[in-house]
Amino acid sequence: MNKKIFIYKNNTEISCMIEKTLRKKLFKSGLRAFDTYDEDTELIICIGGDGTLLRLVQDYGFPKTPIVGINTGHLGFFQEILPEKIDDFIFLYNQGRYSIQGLTGVDCTIHTGSSHSEHTALNEITVKGMLTHPVHLNISINNSFIERFSGDGICVSTPAGSTAYNYALGGSIVDPRLSVLQVTPIAPIQNVAYRSLTSGILLPASDDLIIIPCSEDDSTLSITYDGMLAEYKDVREITLTLSEKKINLIRFDDYRFWEKVKSKFL
Repeated sequence: MNKKIFIYKNNTEISCMIEKTLRKKLFKSGLRAFDTYDEDTELIICIGGDGTLLRLVQDYGFPKTPIVGINTGHLGFFQEILPEKIDDFIFLYNQGRYSIQGLTGVDCTIHTGSSHSEHTALNEITVKGMLTHPVHLNISINNSFIERFSGDGICVSTPAGSTAYNYALGGSIVDPRLSVLQVTPIAPIQNVAYRSLTSGILLPASDDLIIIPCSEDDSTLSITYDGMLAEYKDVREITLTLSEKKINLIRFDDYRFWEKVKSKFL
């Protein structure tokens, strides 16, 4: 029986061309590509860049099916395969010569005066004020108050997302084998009036980060999760923690995280 494979792609010209080529090669190799995803799907092939993979994760709610990426984007940190290596990928996949790398997300629960909402992100969740002036947030870890943050906001990233927006903010690159969350300030204010941490902190998987707006003026917040925007009014409390949800990326023998970091950033 042919293995059921779901192809997910962006709409760029190169991705559409690669999809046509891929379908022909899969068929010749005894693999069958489908346009829909269900529980019987054995493999998801994501054609595009890192943003395409993030949209896949959000569209299908962190699917448990193994995912492999063909990079037609720019950086391609998640994407494992170059378009010219499709034949090699199909051969190795049919031979079972690959491993699975699990990447865990970050959960965010937002409590307002009338309801609560939840989001999960693979890369990061950011909390920012809606207006042009700084936002003031009381930040606690579990039941311990840490700081009254003042600035543009904070970014809470997973190890998988440590090389994305977190890295642009000056945060650390974290090996995905570690089970931690990184909390990185966004344009923190540090002067005689406001005292905010200016460097990121790392939290173990068991800890919760709790954010409470300092005043009613700070209670209208924008939450972005993997680049998707949600706006909330009358926010009373936000809790962020390492999620139980994860995705499973296919990796081949030549994959080395720090070699990839070197090739993409140095």
